[in-house]
Amino acid sequence: MRVGLFVTCLVDSMRPSIGFSTIELLESAGCEVVVPQAQTCCGQPAWNSGDLDSTHKLAQKWLTEFEQFDYVVAPSGSCAGMTKTHYTEVFKNDPDLKMRAARLAARTYELTDFLVNVLGVDKVKLDVSELKQITYHDSCSGLRELGVQKQPRTLIGKMGGVEIVEMKDSRQCCGFGGTFALKYGEVSSAICTDKCEQVQATGAQAVVLGDLGCMLNIEGRLRRMGDNTQVLHVAELLTGRKPGQI
Repeated sequence: MRVGLFVTCLVDSMRPSIGFSTIELLESAGCEVVVPQAQTCCGQPAWNSGDLDSTHKLAQKWLTEFEQFDYVVAPSGSCAGMTKTHYTEVFKNDPDLKMRAARLAARTYELTDFLVNVLGVDKVKLDVSELKQITYHDSCSGLRELGVQKQPRTLIGKMGGVEIVEMKDSRQCCGFGGTFALKYGEVSSAICTDKCEQVQATGAQAVVLGDLGCMLNIEGRLRRMGDNTQVLHVAELLTGRKPGQI
């Protein structure tokens, strides 16, 4: 099984340890993982900002680079959601590209969804975590566009020794929302403060999630609040890889 890894812009530039953890998880389950070297952005920021021309160009580039694989996997609900649920709309005026996008969408997955529902969790080698209690934040795009909620919890539950302490309103937005955080900074900040207070109330050692944009938003607010709670991507937790470790 050849899996094309869509690393995503943020993971590539801000936290490569997520990408390496993803490769480790996929390879442990028997996948041949290929990382297209020319990959760039999926076009989500342009799409959210109404720049349809740039979105179309980036989406067509992405489609050409990834349609050769059996499956495409991304350690990001928002980027997987963009490619899986919005590309057919991006290509609505081009029947050929729309059909190609639909075909690839059926083979495109967020990481935990792929591990649980395609590979089967028992095939995945999971590490032993030093953490005893974590809480999980359900990022908006993964939850609402792809239905990712049970999948990461299923994987964490297989680790043994790690208790998930559910925070109040785990499905509530962290306030990031891509360009929303830039356009409506004060609103975004207030929403994120509420989220961080919910994290703190659990007493968990770490907050775990599946989207780096949300991770950066939550971690930044926690640190400004003087809180050193760990903020981990689910792939990092599952492999025991430290942030920044490659």
